[in-house]
Amino acid sequence: MTDLERYREMLVAGNEVMNLVGPASLPDYWNRHAFDSAQLLSLAPEASTWADLGAGAGLPGVVLAVLLKDSPGSQVWLIDSQAKRIRFLNEVVSTLSLPARVIHARAEDLALQVDIVTARACAPLDRLLQFAAPYRKRGAEALFLKGEKAEEEIAAARRSHRFDVEVLPSASDPRGRILRIRSSQRVA
Repeated sequence: MTDLERYREMLVAGNEVMNLVGPASLPDYWNRHAFDSAQLLSLAPEASTWADLGAGAGLPGVVLAVLLKDSPGSQVWLIDSQAKRIRFLNEVVSTLSLPARVIHARAEDLALQVDIVTARACAPLDRLLQFAAPYRKRGAEALFLKGEKAEEEIAAARRSHRFDVEVLPSASDPRGRILRIRSSQRVA
């Protein structure tokens, strides 16, 4: 059994006792969760260190760690502030022997040096830019998975931040977008 299949099983079991992902999305795990997360690697093929902010169920971070498992020097930081999610993530990382570290903290309270900072279903873009600021100051590029309201989030974030964004189509969902942020600054 592959690590991604084992993760799927752990996600289904974990979802029965806590709200990790929307239950209706689990039957479409391979496209909605695994492929959606995995597509980030093609946008940053040289990146070996990643920080997943508000990691929650481990998407995209666990999927990235599974795919980077055989890449020497790879590390994925799974950061979340909720203890129950931290317990779940620790179990997944340990069971699958992933190149990942689980950190129980608020994302904005850390300043890890990573190649990429990412998030999925964590917060609106204006707050994500604040959460990612310490990582961005240390050179990280941001790749945020967003849904069909990405343009609205960009417009709202422009009220408090100045940033360059490249809006990329999601390969897993025609309504989804990936926001590549290379520079950002809080203005309000």
